[in-house]
Amino acid sequence: MVKVLVVEDNPLNMELILEILKSRNFVVDTVDDGEKAIKITEKTSYDLILMDIALPGIDGVEATRIIKSMPGYKNVPFVALTAFAMAGDKERLLNEGFTDYISKPLDIQDFIKKMDKYRK
Repeated sequence: MVKVLVVEDNPLNMELILEILKSRNFVVDTVDDGEKAIKITEKTSYDLILMDIALPGIDGVEATRIIKSMPGYKNVPFVALTAFAMAGDKERLLNEGFTDYISKPLDIQDFIKKMDKYRK
């Protein structure tokens, strides 16, 4: 089974993402800010991380940079979850080290399709 960390500060988005992932047989942990994401990844290994970008405190880009520098995380896929959908945002985030990009509000079918790529 694929173990996923979802980092999302919006409770409604978190609920939707959690419901979809669990229905697809992912094992899911959740946190609501970048600092908690860093702390939990120090103790637990994940196969996939879904990272909101606009987070309180440490934002998703910085949290991703820190986690990717930890042992065992260099090749873990990170998917940006963001309402930033302006021209160039996707490319900027991919250049920051994200593997993929999903814009919010979520297109549920697109989200399922992208998540199914990460199932083992």
